[in-house]
Amino acid sequence: MGTKNGGNDSLLCHLEEVKNGKRRFENAAQSVCRMILEYPIEKKTHAGQTIFEFEFFRQGKEHVIGWHDEINNFVHFVKDAAQGGSAKKMAFVLVGEPGNGKTFFLNYICAKYRGFLSRPENCRYTFKFVRLDEALGYDEKIAEMHSLTFEDPMISLMNIYENLDEGKEFFVKQGFGEKEVEELFLKRRPLGASTEYIWHELLVRYGGDHPKALEHIQVIPVPMRESLGTTTGKYSAKDKITSSSVDLLGEESLQHLLLLKMGDPNRFDLRRGALARVAGGGVHFSDELFKNKTDLVQIYLQVIENRNIELDGFLWPIDTLIVATSNNSEYNRFTSAKEEAPIKDRCRICYVGHNTDYKLQRQLTAYSIGDQQRTTVWGEEMHEDPNLNYAISVGVTLTRLLHNEKLSPIEMMKLEAGETAGEKGVKSLVEVKDAANTNADVTKRWGQKGLGHRDLGRALQVLETFPESSEGKCLFAKDVFKALERIILDCVSEATDRDKFMKDLKIARQLYREQVKTAIFNAYRDDPDAIRKDVMSYVNMIIGIDAENLGPDKIWKYKDPQTDKLKALKIDKKYIESVEERLSLKTKEQKESFRTSIRKIFGQKIPTDSNYDFMDNQELVKAVTDVRLESDVSGAGSLIGALANQTNAENVKLCGRMIGTMLDKLGYCMTCAQKTIEYYCEKDDEG
Repeated sequence: MGTKNGGNDSLLCHLEEVKNGKRRFENAAQSVCRMILEYPIEKKTHAGQTIFEFEFFRQGKEHVIGWHDEINNFVHFVKDAAQGGSAKKMAFVLVGEPGNGKTFFLNYICAKYRGFLSRPENCRYTFKFVRLDEALGYDEKIAEMHSLTFEDPMISLMNIYENLDEGKEFFVKQGFGEKEVEELFLKRRPLGASTEYIWHELLVRYGGDHPKALEHIQVIPVPMRESLGTTTGKYSAKDKITSSSVDLLGEESLQHLLLLKMGDPNRFDLRRGALARVAGGGVHFSDELFKNKTDLVQIYLQVIENRNIELDGFLWPIDTLIVATSNNSEYNRFTSAKEEAPIKDRCRICYVGHNTDYKLQRQLTAYSIGDQQRTTVWGEEMHEDPNLNYAISVGVTLTRLLHNEKLSPIEMMKLEAGETAGEKGVKSLVEVKDAANTNADVTKRWGQKGLGHRDLGRALQVLETFPESSEGKCLFAKDVFKALERIILDCVSEATDRDKFMKDLKIARQLYREQVKTAIFNAYRDDPDAIRKDVMSYVNMIIGIDAENLGPDKIWKYKDPQTDKLKALKIDKKYIESVEERLSLKTKEQKESFRTSIRKIFGQKIPTDSNYDFMDNQELVKAVTDVRLESDVSGAGSLIGALANQTNAENVKLCGRMIGTMLDKLGYCMTCAQKTIEYYCEKDDEG
């Protein structure tokens, strides 16, 4: 059996390669599952909840950020489908607000899958019929007929005998064990109408001589063509006039109608449709599934459950993983029509919220800012304020958080990012999220409302249009709040949402001001890490204040976990007391309670993160900054006065030195350095 020349493109040669493990026979779900699980999986805790970190989704320069629950849901859906569970007859649909990464996520999977299948050991194969002009008298223009749905050669071999037992016996004769054969035949499906028709025509032509008929089948690789939609294909919903079932299923080919006999299913051009091109173990991505008109949704209904393409009564079984997206409004509109319930039942709905971790948001914001040099309208290089990413990330993140009596927005934001929030613990955050996620109205669940990634991108565009941005050749961080306000007014339709987002922006501006205060004091001290060092000095002092080896000189020696070297620190009780007074800790009990909480955090964080520096503790950082300002320059007011009053030489020298530090050590340009100092001297956005 095989091709006339006995080459490695024969069915028997392919079967031998599969038997020896050099080629694979697996369905789409099994391939995708194997692709994901070949990377490490790490168990972690995020915002008080256990998560699985799948390394597969963190590959490359622009990878998926966050999405812990959604990724976990997707992986387990694919795993269930790969193991023959109920998911194999379902589609996976991501539902959420626009701009929260649904399309990016599925495009990422499709791109990775193409790369995975391009590796020689993962290559997918299909087959074509050859020399049909010799065997069946076909016109030489169609002497070669491909499998229209990229069927696997193993599917062809499982169907060469009509009797299933004969087919299994054939595999046993080829060297497969009985258990192997049973496992293989679990993945068997019928041939498509077009290939089954030609196969039986060949059997009739050769009087049931299977080896002779098999000489006309040639194994070929499945083409990887992103632009042609083979292996991974995307179908975006169109309007009711331009959309047609042809887009999904294909249609009759006029050329083949003229060349083929009546009743030959090969007259259909299935590859005109999106489904056939991914039918050989591919991924079909339906963008905005529920925007499709009713007749197309009905096609999906049949395809999702039965995994068949049906035209004029002919059937073509397909092997494809079906994934889709939908925004909340379209999904709600669709499900409100009760007669559409069957399609909903055949979909695994995964509700997608916005990212609510401001640290992860900073990575997403970096995607929007981009790594290419921005320029002004005159083509001059444009600088980015070092606080720009923080300001816009905090601004959009706060709009996505709920207003709740148990936690303030800042406490919620910090706990979600794994930071400390005073006496409030992560358990409170978990309770808030659990309560929100029980709401029947999905839009009121955790992270479901807020400014999305596209809104963030639009805000950056607006910021760039400001005349002051081009004139100063700098994207100044404070101006981004004005841009965000414009986006809220222009793009948020509901008045209650607009009001909430505006309040959130006010909080974000206060947080930005605290960042500015830290930067200004670091500039004053001519040290980028001045405040950080002072904060850690306080932490180390309250740890060492009760140490047994503390002598009368109050010098405490300890091993620095960040450098692993021995250090000496003088315990300054006056400094400790000053910081705690700024924290409004009056009684001995209050002070000891606070110190105990800091020691506890130190003990929890340092073993896993030796670089942890308590800079996320906003209250402590503010207190330390105020104390240092008081001791070094007689308070913030004196520094503001000195910077605002440029009438004497000493103040001019101070301001010049600070600007020099900001330019050389803190990443500012002349424009944003001067504007930041001006902003610091104003009373705007004080908490």
